[in-house]
Amino acid sequence: MHTLAKTCTSRPHITAVEGEPFYLKFCLSSSEQKSKPSTIRWYKSGESHGRVGLNPSSSPRISVHDFSLEFWPIELDDRGTYIFQMGNDTRQWTLNVIRRNKNSCFTEKQVTSKSIEVQKVLTIPCTNSYYQRLINRTTLYKDCEKIAEGDTNPLLQKNAEFKDQGYYSCVFSIHHNGKEFNIIKTFNITIVGDNNNIIPALLGPKLNHVEVELGKDVQLNCSALLNEKDQLYWNFWRENGSDPNVHEEEGMRTRTSEGKWYASKILRIENVNENNLNFSYNCTAVSEGGIDTNSYILLKKAPGADIPGHVFTGGMIIAVSISVVVVCLVIVGVIYRVDLVLLYRRFMGRDETLTDGKTYDAFVSYLKECRPEDGEEYTFAVEILPRVLEKHFGYKLCIFERDVMPGGAVVDEIHSLIEKSRRLIIVLSKRYMCNRVRYELESGLHEALVERKIKIILIEFTPVSDLTFLPQSLTLLKSHRFLKWKADKSLSYNSRFWKNLLYLMPAKTVKPAAGDSEITPVLSAP
Repeated sequence: MHTLAKTCTSRPHITAVEGEPFYLKFCLSSSEQKSKPSTIRWYKSGESHGRVGLNPSSSPRISVHDFSLEFWPIELDDRGTYIFQMGNDTRQWTLNVIRRNKNSCFTEKQVTSKSIEVQKVLTIPCTNSYYQRLINRTTLYKDCEKIAEGDTNPLLQKNAEFKDQGYYSCVFSIHHNGKEFNIIKTFNITIVGDNNNIIPALLGPKLNHVEVELGKDVQLNCSALLNEKDQLYWNFWRENGSDPNVHEEEGMRTRTSEGKWYASKILRIENVNENNLNFSYNCTAVSEGGIDTNSYILLKKAPGADIPGHVFTGGMIIAVSISVVVVCLVIVGVIYRVDLVLLYRRFMGRDETLTDGKTYDAFVSYLKECRPEDGEEYTFAVEILPRVLEKHFGYKLCIFERDVMPGGAVVDEIHSLIEKSRRLIIVLSKRYMCNRVRYELESGLHEALVERKIKIILIEFTPVSDLTFLPQSLTLLKSHRFLKWKADKSLSYNSRFWKNLLYLMPAKTVKPAAGDSEITPVLSAP
C-alpha cells in the first residue's frame, strides 16, 4: 500500500521533461474500491482541439491501462490538461513539458534541492517505484561524471563532507517494446555547517582609513555577530613588542532574540605619534566555522594654512552659497529620491540582474494555510503583485504554490528558491505568522543579515500595531524597506506605493506594458 501511494499522481500541476517515459495514475480510495466498477475513460483537453478521448490507437507513444496513462516517451506536444473519468467521478491534471538541457546530463528545472549538515549521513536514493520492475540498469553521476553503476540501486550513503556538495543524477535505463529509454532524477546537495552556529561576521568595511591629529587620543570600535563561544580581539603587536600607548578595552556582548551574540571591543590609542601612523590595527573574530578580520590604518590629518582675510570672506560667501544650493538639491533629492533613481535607471538602461546567477527577482512570502485562500492577502500576493510586477514591469516573481516543481521536501524547496531570488517580499498582516511562512521569514533573514545575499522588502498589507511576534532581527532592516498598502491610493501604476516598490526591486531593463494605468480594484481598503 505504501508503494502504491508513491506511484499515484496527486499533484494537479505537473512538469515533465521531453524524451523521458512519463505516467499519470489515478488511485481509488478504499470506499471506491468496494463500489461497483464503472466505465473508465481518459481525455486530453487543449486550447485548439477541445476534449479528445484517448485510447490505445490514439498514438503509438501513449498506452492506456485503466487507471494509468503512460507516455513512451513524452514530447512537447503532450502539454495540456488530462482528465480521468470513472462514472460520474473525474480527476484532472495540468501537464507542462519542458525541453531537455542539451548541454548537461540533467535539466535544472527538475532538480530537488537538499541541505545536509556536515558529518551527518548523506544518502542518495536511486529508486523509482512505478518503473522499478522495468529498470535493468541504474547509473549514479556526480556533476555529470559517473561514480557508481548497478543492476538495481547503486545507493550512496556516507558521512557528509564539504567536498560532497554538488549535483547527483540517478539515470534509470528502461527497456520497453524493443527500445531503451532513460529517466533522470537529480538532487542538488548543499553541505552546510552545524545549524546551531553561524560564521562570525564583522560589521563595517574590511579596510578603514582613520585621519588623526598627532598628540590627540583616538578610539577604534569593532563589532560583530558571533556564536556564544566565539572570540573577538584586537591585534596590534609589532615585531619589537607592543606600543605602550595602545590599550584594548573590554567591550559589550549582548544576546539577540535568535540566540546569537552581538559583541564589540574598543582599541584606545593615547597621544598618537608617528609610530602609530600607517600601521594596520586588525580586529579579528574567530570561531570553529571560520575567521573574519577588519583592518584600521591611521593617517595624519593634513594641517591647515593661514588664509588672507579677503580670500577667507570671499570663500565663506561662496561656501555659504554653495551650501544653500546643495541643501536645496539635497531636499529635492530626498523628496524625489525614488523618482530620480527610477528615471536614472530608465535613462541609463542599468540592469544589475545579468551576471548575479539568480533565477528570480523576488520570492513572495504571504499568509497561507492559516486562513482561506480567498482572503485579501492571498489575492494581493498571487494576483495583484504578479499582474503589476511581472506583466506590466517585466520582473520575474517566485510564488511557491505556482512555481515550485514536484518532488522534494517543502522546507528544502523554500530554502533553494530563496537562495535563487534577489529580494524577499513579505506581505505582512495581523495573522501572517504560521509554520510555512515562519521558515520563509527565518531563511530570508539568515540570507539577508548573515549571508548578505538577499534584501528584504516588507509590505504592511493590513495595519499591524504590535510587531513583537516578528523576529527582533527585523529591526536591523532600513526603515524605507517598510511599505504600506492603501487600496484606495495604491491602485494606479504611478502611485507612490508602486514607485517605492520598484525603487526597492533590483535595477532591471524593463519595458512597461501598454494599456491600463490602474489595477482593477479587487481589494477593499484595509
